[in-house]
Amino acid sequence: MAAKLDPYRRKRRFDATPEPEGAHARRRAPADADARQSPKAGTSARTARPLRFVIQEHHARRLHYDFRLELDGTLKSWAVPKGPSVDPAVKRLAVHVEDHPLEYASFEGEIPAGHYGAGSVVVWDEGTWTPDGGVAQARAGYRAGKLTFRLDGAKLHGGWALVRSGRQQGRQEQWLLIKERDDDARDAAAFDVVAQRQGSVHDGHTQAARTKGNGEKPPPARAARRGHGNAPGTHDGDAGNSLADLSRVDGAVHAALPERIAPQLATLVDAPPAHGDWRYEVKFDGYRILARIAGRGARRHVTLMTREGRDWTAKLRAQRDALAALEVDNAWLDGEAVVLGENGLPDFQALQNALGAGRSDAVTLFVFDLPFLDGYDLRDVPLAARRALLEPLLAGSDPARLRFSPDLGDDVVPLIAHACDTGLEGLIGKRAESRYRGGRSPAWIKLKCRRRQEFVIGGYTEPAGSRHGFGALLLGVHAPDAGGKRSRGTPPLRYVGRVGTGFDTRLLDRLAAMLRKHERDTTPFDPPPRERSRTRVHWVEPTLVAECEFAEWTGDGIVRQASFIALREDKPARQIVREVPRHTESETTMDEPQAAHGNPHDNHPHAPHTDTGHDRRPRARTHASAGRAPGEPGVDHVGRVRITHPDRVLDPRSGTRKIDLAHYWLWVAPWLLPDLKGRPVSLVRAPGDIAGELFFQKHAERREIPFVRQHAGLDPGHGPLLSIDSVDALLGAAQMGTIELHTWNAHASNIERPDRIVFDLDPDPALPWRAMIDAAQIVRGLLDELGLVSFCKTSGGKGLHVVVPLTRHAGWDDVKDFSRAVAQHVAATLPERFTATMGPRHRRGRIFVDYLRNGRGASTIAAYSLRARPGMGVSVPLEWDEVPATTGGAQWTIDTLRARLDALKRDPWEGYAHTRQRITASMRARLGAQT
Repeated sequence: MAAKLDPYRRKRRFDATPEPEGAHARRRAPADADARQSPKAGTSARTARPLRFVIQEHHARRLHYDFRLELDGTLKSWAVPKGPSVDPAVKRLAVHVEDHPLEYASFEGEIPAGHYGAGSVVVWDEGTWTPDGGVAQARAGYRAGKLTFRLDGAKLHGGWALVRSGRQQGRQEQWLLIKERDDDARDAAAFDVVAQRQGSVHDGHTQAARTKGNGEKPPPARAARRGHGNAPGTHDGDAGNSLADLSRVDGAVHAALPERIAPQLATLVDAPPAHGDWRYEVKFDGYRILARIAGRGARRHVTLMTREGRDWTAKLRAQRDALAALEVDNAWLDGEAVVLGENGLPDFQALQNALGAGRSDAVTLFVFDLPFLDGYDLRDVPLAARRALLEPLLAGSDPARLRFSPDLGDDVVPLIAHACDTGLEGLIGKRAESRYRGGRSPAWIKLKCRRRQEFVIGGYTEPAGSRHGFGALLLGVHAPDAGGKRSRGTPPLRYVGRVGTGFDTRLLDRLAAMLRKHERDTTPFDPPPRERSRTRVHWVEPTLVAECEFAEWTGDGIVRQASFIALREDKPARQIVREVPRHTESETTMDEPQAAHGNPHDNHPHAPHTDTGHDRRPRARTHASAGRAPGEPGVDHVGRVRITHPDRVLDPRSGTRKIDLAHYWLWVAPWLLPDLKGRPVSLVRAPGDIAGELFFQKHAERREIPFVRQHAGLDPGHGPLLSIDSVDALLGAAQMGTIELHTWNAHASNIERPDRIVFDLDPDPALPWRAMIDAAQIVRGLLDELGLVSFCKTSGGKGLHVVVPLTRHAGWDDVKDFSRAVAQHVAATLPERFTATMGPRHRRGRIFVDYLRNGRGASTIAAYSLRARPGMGVSVPLEWDEVPATTGGAQWTIDTLRARLDALKRDPWEGYAHTRQRITASMRARLGAQT
C-alpha cells in the first residue's frame, strides 16, 4: 500500500501543507479486509464493511471536483472538472489521478500557494459506495476500465458508472463519470446538482471555512472583532477563537483612516537568520497592492493602489468587489496581486496579460497584513497579532479573488529548499513581534532562489538578421551615494550591461514601439558604456523599468546571462539601484530601516573552470567548490550552485546521492562539454530515487534551471529548447535532479543541418553480448564501404551506439532517409540477426538497428551521461580496437568511470571533431536509396 501512495507523497511536503500524509493507512486494515479474509466475501458486498466515497470541491486555479472511491486501502481518485451530473445523458470527463490516503476523505482546508493543488478544499459529498458484483469485481473493473456501482451520500444517490475513454491525454487516463438511468436520475435542465447543492456537507460550512484542515471553523470576522474575549497581545484567552475589541489590542491606536500608507519593504539578505522568532511566507511574483476601504453601504469606497500610490482600482475590479464585501467599517490591507498558473505557482507574465485584457477575475489578491482596521491604527501592533486579526476577516471571501497569505512556519532551511525546488521566486521572512514600518526594513527580509532585480532601460540596439523590434536593451541602475543611500535629486545612471533574451516576437514589437516614443539624442548613462555594439544604438529617456534574471555580477559591475522577465509599471525608475544582499546577522540585528543596497562588491564565489583541476572522484567534496553552508543543514554549495537535499539517495544500488551527482557532473565536465555545448538537450530528471517517477524535459519550463541556456523559436509551437554550455549549467541541472542528458544531432546555431548520424543497436535481452560486438563491427564495415568514418560508444544501458560525424550540409529528412536505408540494408543482408522494424515482436532473437534517432527533435544519450538505472551506468566512448573486449552496455558506472579515464593516454574519439564527410549520391545509390 505504501507504494501506491508514493506518487501522492512525492508531490507534497507535509510539514508545510495541511493535507494528511496517510501514515495511519499503512497500519489500518483496509475497508475490504473482511472480503479478503472470507472466501465468500468476494462475491457479496454485504459481507464486507461498507466502502467510503467522497467528492471534494477543490478551488485550485480552476474549480474542479475530486471524486474518490475507497478500494484496497487507498482512495482511487479522479478529477472531474465540471463536477457530477445526475442526468444520464450528460457524460462528465474524469481525469484519473494518483491514489490518495484514506485520511484524505475527511480533509477540508487550504493548500498553500506554491504547493501541489494549491487552493481551498471542502467535502462536497460523502457516504458509501457499493460496487456491482462485490469488491473482487470492483478490482477487475478498475483494471479493465469500467466500474459500475451505487452511491449513498448526502447529495448523490443511485447507480453510477466510471468508464475509461479510448482518448488518452499524456500519462493521465481520461474516464467518463455517468449517471445510471434509475429513480435518482434527473434532467439537467431541471436540476443541476452542482449549482443547486453547493458547499460542504459538514455542518453547512463554506469552502473557505477550514483554513488549516483541522475541522475548526473560525468565527465570522465581525463577531471575532466585536466579541468580548481577549485580544492578541494580551496574556489570557484564546486569540484564535475570540478576538477582543480593538481598543484592548496592545499597540492599537485610535485614529482617523489615513489617506495614504507607505508599504513596508523587505531587505534582500544573503542567508536565513540563525536566531530570532521569524515567520516565513511565499514571495509572490506579482504586483504589490495596498487596499483602502472607507465607509459602509452606499457610501463605501474601495481603492487599490500600487506601492507607489498609483490607483489600480479599475484594473482590479473583481478584487475591489471582494474587498467591498468585507465586514469592516474602514481598513487598510496589504497584499500582492498574482495569477496562479496551472502548477499553482504565481505567473507574472500571465498576470500582465490578464490585467492588459481587463480580466481581473483571473487575479487573486493574497493579503498578508492589516495596518489599519475600524478606526484603529495597527502599525504598532506586533505582526503576529495583526495577522491573527486579518485571517478571520478574510475567511468568508471567495479564495479565487481574495485570500489570506498563510504562514509556512519557521523551519526556514527546508522551506527555502522546497520553495526553490518548486519554482517559487523565494520566501519573505518577518519577525513575529515586528511593527509595521513604511520603507525598507530589516524586520522583513527576502530570500531569493535566483538573482533577479529591476533595471532602468537606457537604450536599445537595432535588430540583426531576421529579428524583429530591437536587438537588446541597455540596462542601468542609479548610483547610491558614498554612504550607501540613494542620492538626492537625480542620481547618475550607471551602465550595467544588456539583455537580449526572454522576448517573443509580439513582445519585441510592443516594446520597440514604446522605446521609440522615449528616444533621445544623448546617452543617459554616466559614464557612457565602453562596450561597442555591432548594430546601431538608440538612447531613450530613463523612465522604463525592466525586471530581469541573471547569472551574476562581474567584478566591474556588469550582469552576465541576463534574461528579460517583464516591464515593471509599478516601480519608478528613479528608485532603481543595485540590490546587494546584506549579511544576515548584521542586517537582522539592526533596528532602523535600511536601503536595499550596500557593499558593491560581489561576494559570490566564481564558477569552476571547465578544466576543473579538482580531484575528480565523484564522492570527494572539494574545499573550494563544495561545502555545507553555515546555518544551512541539508544544503551544499558546489561552485555557484546550491544543492538542496544533498544526501538524498538517488540510486540505492550504488548509494549515489544528489551531491555525488553534482560532483560527477563537475569532474566529468572536461570530457562531456565539448560535444554537449551548443546542442539542444533533453533532460531525464528524478525528483526522488530512480525507482520512482522520472520526468523527461525537452523545453524550458516556468521554473528555469540555473545557468541553462534557452533557445526560443527553434521548435515551433513549443517553448524554448535548452542547452548546457558550462560547468555551472551542469551543476544547475544536478540541483534539479538531472541524471540523463539526451542531445540533438544538430547545434542550436544551425538547427536545420544535422552534424551526425546515430545508429542505436538495441538487442533482444536474450542475446549474448558477443552478438552486440559483432553487430557494431558489421555496421562499421558497411559504413567503411560507403566511405564514412564512424565511432562507437556504449549506451550506458544494454546496447552500443555507432556515431557518424557529418559536415552540416544535408537537412533532417535527407539524413533520416539515408540512415533508414543503412538500417534496412543491414537487416535485408542478415535478416536472421538484424531488424529495421521497431517493436519487441520484430526484435525477438535479433538486434534492432534504430535509425529513428536521426529525425528532427529526436535525441540520443550524450557521451559520458549517466543513465537512470540501478548501478548508474555511463555512456562511454570507445576506440574500435576496444570494442571486442567490452562486457556490456553498462560496463562503466558512476563509480568505475574515473579509473578508465585516468588510464587513457588519448581521447578514444580522437579525430572526431576534425572529420569532414557528407552523404553523397553514390552512397545512396549503393544502398538503393532515393537520390
